[in-house]
Amino acid sequence: MSEENLPESHGSAGEVADHGNPFADPGLPAHEPRRTDIDERAAKRAERQVSLMFLVSMVATVGFIVSYVAIDPDKIVYIFPLGHVSALNFALGLTLGVALFMIGAGAVHWARTLMSDVEIPAERHPIEADDEVRADVIGQFRTGAAESGFGRRKMIRNTLIGSMALVPLSGVVLLRDLGPLPEKKLAETGWKKATEAQPLELVNMSTMLPLKPEDIVVGSLTFAMPKGMTTHDEDFQQQIAKDALMLVRIAPEDIKDEKSKGLGFEGILAYSKICTHVGCPISLYEQQTHHALCPCHQSTFDLADGARVIFGPAGHPLPQLKITTDEKGFLVATGDFAEPVGPSFWERAR
Repeated sequence: MSEENLPESHGSAGEVADHGNPFADPGLPAHEPRRTDIDERAAKRAERQVSLMFLVSMVATVGFIVSYVAIDPDKIVYIFPLGHVSALNFALGLTLGVALFMIGAGAVHWARTLMSDVEIPAERHPIEADDEVRADVIGQFRTGAAESGFGRRKMIRNTLIGSMALVPLSGVVLLRDLGPLPEKKLAETGWKKATEAQPLELVNMSTMLPLKPEDIVVGSLTFAMPKGMTTHDEDFQQQIAKDALMLVRIAPEDIKDEKSKGLGFEGILAYSKICTHVGCPISLYEQQTHHALCPCHQSTFDLADGARVIFGPAGHPLPQLKITTDEKGFLVATGDFAEPVGPSFWERAR
């Protein structure tokens, strides 16, 4: 670099203290020009450096999204000196950290090398500003905006906008973890395998044996699940959370809802065991009133009247399963629930 482009050759500007008067206003420290203030090549180089940081931020954000989609959540890798860690967590943390750090580093480097650093004194003034002060503030803002080079240095401006626009996508991608994709996972249960031609047997959840009508007496509450499920199944907990049945036997003359009576068999009604409030398992039954109570938030359903809600925060009745008997006399289902079980959700059609 030539001598004339060195900051020292341009001197300094500022008020100098009067050392002869110990109470004199010391003034501002001497302003030292930066290399980027006097050498356009240095300024261009700083501009490229800032833009590169913003570009790295954009690449890191894309890497965050790719890592979230491509890396198996159960994969474990060894990272020195951290040891064995989740590959997905490590990749997400590293990429998001780089994306945010590069935006901050680029902004700091931009301010320290290209934005104006001239010290400007400001007199104290009352909190309430008059028209003259407001006009002065607006003028200073416009001057600062012009001196920042935001409008003139398009490379920095465009890369900054790009990096700031991409970073929020990291949060949007994480919304995927709020729950399963809609599809039909919540609308269908394991009872969907049952048809009129090939019914599905009801199995007692306690004994794991098929149920006959005589096994269920008036006033009793029996819990059942589809035949073929076992507690050893890998997805048993997910399936039973939708498939669990609550069987109750009510004297036919006490059943108020004719549609509900038609879905049952000789007074035996099969309702979903999953509460329609937040999905708790219903387990309390009052024999005389035919009311089923959810122990979590006290939602109460009248099983003799289509399991309608008579108290509590539940939003809709318990879904009912159509049942009958097969040629062996076992209770069977002939189809899935007419509506989704459990709490309401956005994609629920009914």
